[in-house]
Amino acid sequence: MKYQLTKEQRQVMIEEIQYFFLNERGEELSEFAAESILEFFKDSLASHFYNNAVNDAISVLQTQYSSIEEEVRTLERPMSW
Repeated sequence: MKYQLTKEQRQVMIEEIQYFFLNERGEELSEFAAESILEFFKDSLASHFYNNAVNDAISVLQTQYSSIEEEVRTLERPMSW
């Protein structure tokens, strides 16, 4: 699944990359170089972050499901034998 950025998102990210390189490394990056870095991260690394987010969502859902299950079980009525 390829994630498509809007033109505005892409521009903001390119500017953030340029800002980072200038302030953290003292290097001025052209827009083209920053765009290449963005493409590298997007194509090579983004899926790792995405998969972590999916796993986090699964954990939240499991916790919520467990809580709902406990609440529903409180509705059980005792059975007399």
